[in-house]
This record gives sequence, structure tokens and C-alpha cells, in this order.
Amino acid sequence: MRDVVEKSGLNRRRWLSGAFAVAGSAFVAACDSVTHNPVVQQALRMAHGLTYRAQRLILPREALAPEYAEHEISPDFKPNGSTNPMASDYVALRDGGFADYRLEVGGLVERPLSLSLAELRARPSRTQITKHDCVEGWTSIGKWTGAKLSAILEEAGLRPEAKYIVFYCYDALNQQEDGPRYYESIDLVDAFHPQTILAYDMNDQVLPVPHGAPLRLRVERQIGYKHAKYIRRIEAVESFDHIEGGNGGYWPDRGYQWYAGI
Repeated sequence: MRDVVEKSGLNRRRWLSGAFAVAGSAFVAACDSVTHNPVVQQALRMAHGLTYRAQRLILPREALAPEYAEHEISPDFKPNGSTNPMASDYVALRDGGFADYRLEVGGLVERPLSLSLAELRARPSRTQITKHDCVEGWTSIGKWTGAKLSAILEEAGLRPEAKYIVFYCYDALNQQEDGPRYYESIDLVDAFHPQTILAYDMNDQVLPVPHGAPLRLRVERQIGYKHAKYIRRIEAVESFDHIEGGNGGYWPDRGYQWYAGI
């Protein structure tokens, strides 16, 4: 199974990783023109919509990302994005060993949840060894264990109007107390995918702070910036209109694609 998926997706992954790296550099170099040029924005939205629909049409909903053997785990898995959030609420949790941490699950659900790490560890889980593809062009292989997001959402009971799952995080990339906090979102296809988990362990150890402790998203069929770290709460929503810039994520609000499937 792995060989078939690996061969069919290898070239696409390599191309997308390089394309995202080039796009990221171009975005940084021309941020103002992209942000303020309506023609460019419309073109990006049209391209994004085409990519999203094509991926959903071509790939089976439960097609698995490649999984690897223990000996293939990267000896030095580079942490991406924030590596040590300085927000006071996160620092207090970190200094207390995350004993007081609770994951809040709300929004368009029938039964809002508030789960401790111990309770999350008691929920249905999955362990997988997968490749992380970063928008910067590098990849690493790691072993992840975490609660199945699908099981958490089923326990909460999504309301019929729910279309997306939003992840709100503790980290602000500018490291300011009042800075914009990181957030990301996925649709229900990815939310209920068997490899989408809320990881609390990495490489058979408790998830370290640089990699998103105490809880991070692993959504294995998408580029690295979709894998939200330092998750504080989850919200089921019908649209992104009321959230930050209205594009479904910290980086999508700044010009990146919302759907980053690979």
C-alpha cells in the first residue's frame, strides 16, 4: 500500500514543496502588492478553488499519506514556526507541566467538551510515522501518537451546518503578548480522515515544546503550516467570515493558500 501511494504522490509532493517555497519567497518580497492588488487576489482565489476541487475529485477521501518504518525516522526533526511561545497563559501552563491544560471543543456542536490531557489520552488514538513537508522546502519523518480528531468530533456531535474545524493556538509569531495568535482550519473531509490526529507524543516521548506541546494537529495530507501547534481550543464553524481576516488561517490571511493539500 505504501509503495503505491508513495510512487503516485512523490512527484506531486516534490513539485508542491518547491512551488510553495518559491511562492513563499515571492510573497515575502512582494507582500504589499499581493495584499492590495484585487486582480492578483482574484486570480489566487480562482487558482485555489480549482486546486481544492481537483484534489477532492481525484483523491479518495480516505486515501492515506505514505507511512514509514521506525528506521526511517529523521534523527533531527526541525521544528517549524514558533518554538517557545511567550504568551503569559501558555507560559503558566508550560511551567506547571501542563497539569491545568484543557482542550475546549465548541462552536457548532451539540455537546461542548473540555478535556484534560489525561482525558485526551483515554480517547481513541492512532500512531503513525509520516513525512512533514514544510513550505520552506525541507522534509522530516516523525512518529506521532494522538487522539483521533474524528472521535473527538463525534463525541461532541457536530451540528448539520458545521463545515469547517478551526484550531486556535497559544502562540503569536511576533512573540508579543497582544500579537495575533496563530490559528488554522480544515474542512470536514480532512477532519474525519483516519490520519488526522491531535498529537500529544512524538517519537515515543511526550510532545516537546518546540514541536507544539501539549497538543498539535497532524493533518498528513497537507503542507506543514496547516499542522497547528500549541492548540488551546477547537471550534466548529459554518464559515470563516467572523474570524480574524476571514480566510481560515494565520498565513491564509497573509496571502497563502487556505487549502495546501499534497
